[in-house]
Amino acid sequence: MKNHINTFLIAAAVVISACIFGGAWKKSHAGKSMLEVTGLATRDFDSDLIVWEASFSKKAMTLKDAYKNLKDDAEIIRRYLIDKEGLKESEIIFSAVAINKEFENQRTGPEASKQVFTGYNLTQTVSIESKNVEKIELVSRHITDLIDAGVELYSTPPRYYYTKLADLKIEMLASAAKDARQRADKIAENAGGKIEHLKSAEMGVFQITAPNSTEEYSWGGAFNTSSKKKTACITVKLEFMID
Repeated sequence: MKNHINTFLIAAAVVISACIFGGAWKKSHAGKSMLEVTGLATRDFDSDLIVWEASFSKKAMTLKDAYKNLKDDAEIIRRYLIDKEGLKESEIIFSAVAINKEFENQRTGPEASKQVFTGYNLTQTVSIESKNVEKIELVSRHITDLIDAGVELYSTPPRYYYTKLADLKIEMLASAAKDARQRADKIAENAGGKIEHLKSAEMGVFQITAPNSTEEYSWGGAFNTSSKKKTACITVKLEFMID
């Protein structure tokens, strides 16, 4: 009987102790909660690298003739870019030649037709990559002058890039984090609390769009290359413990 009483008393003491310590833990954590805020940073900047491309092609019944004609056009383009536009040889890049054997359907009867070879169509691309953005913009506009020389050139709009993007991103991350902290301090102050410590930090999506554009933001991150002037945007999510 005595052993049963002792066992009961020990069990009761354990339960009481658990209640006491449980209450102390709850009290020591009372009023603490987590605050999640998002900071934003934006920057406007100009591109410092331009890439321009154009394609040209020649067609002939023999591969030898098609290649010779294409090579002649490539030389006309190269000489034009160097002599008239003042570009350096190293700035001009010609791609490998793409060869396509072309056929057309010819009817041989009321319900019959056959494939007839019409020639070799060879295509090549010329591209320019330069930090002289304004100059290459002019080249892309003047290039149609080659049509007068008999060159069928199909120009594409220039693409614009920024070579210091990594540095810009780091700078913007710091600004976004600072913005998030200021927001957190203001929210905590207005709620009568105080920021205790940072629990976690997470970078959001990095976007580059044209200024004042209607481009849609995407979860994967938009990267505009059609506009010389650009706007970068980045978000940072911070989680704080507040007291």
